[in-house]
Amino acid sequence: MRSSKGRKATSSTMSLSSSWKVIIAVLALAAASEEAIAQMAPAQPYAGLQKREIKALSREQMTELAAGEGMGLALAAELNGYPGPRHVLDLANQLGLTDEQRTRIQQLFDKMKAEAVPIGQQLIAAERNLNRAFAERMITPEQLQAATAAIGVTRGKLRDTHLKYHLATVALLSPDQIHHYTELRGYTTVAHATDAPADSTTPTHDAMGGAGRQHMTESMDGE
Repeated sequence: MRSSKGRKATSSTMSLSSSWKVIIAVLALAAASEEAIAQMAPAQPYAGLQKREIKALSREQMTELAAGEGMGLALAAELNGYPGPRHVLDLANQLGLTDEQRTRIQQLFDKMKAEAVPIGQQLIAAERNLNRAFAERMITPEQLQAATAAIGVTRGKLRDTHLKYHLATVALLSPDQIHHYTELRGYTTVAHATDAPADSTTPTHDAMGGAGRQHMTESMDGE
C-alpha cells in the first residue's frame, strides 16, 4: 500500500506534467495564430491591379476625372476653410444662402465643371498613353520624360481649376456661413479662412470685400 507521501509525489508529478502540456499547447496555438495573421497580411498589395485598363488609375478615379470632379485635388482649400461651390450648393438650405448667393455659386460651379471636364479627360488620355508605352515595351527615357511632364502639367491645371473656384466661392460667403460650413462638413478643428491674423495675406471674406470680391468673382465670370 502506497504511503501518503508517495501518492502526493505522484500527484504533483502528474500536475506538473499537465501544466507543461497546457503551456506547450498555448505556445503552439500562438505560433499558429501568428502564422495565420502573416498569411492574411497583404504581401502582394498590387495583386489584381494589373487588370486595370490604366494601371495608375482605378475605375472610380477615371469616372471622377471624366465627370470633372475634384478627386481630392482641392483639399488644400477645402480643409483650410475655403468651401467649394458643389458642397456649398448641397448645403444651401443649412447655410441659409440668399437667392443671389445661390445664383452666383451655381454659376461658379457650372464654369468649374465646364473647365474641369476636358482637363480631366486630357489627364486620362495622358495616363493611357504612358500605360500603353510601358505595356508595349516601347518606352524610352525621352518618351518617359515627355509623358510624365505632360501628366504633371495637366494634373496641375486640373488642380488649379478646382482650387480657384474654392477661392471664388469663399468670397461670396459670410464669415458665419463659412464657419457653419466647416461644422456641417465635420471639420471642427479647421482654421477658417475668416480666422486668419490681421496681417495675413490670406484673402478672407472681409479682406476681399468691395473691390476685392468684385475682382475675384468677375475674373471667374470673364474666363
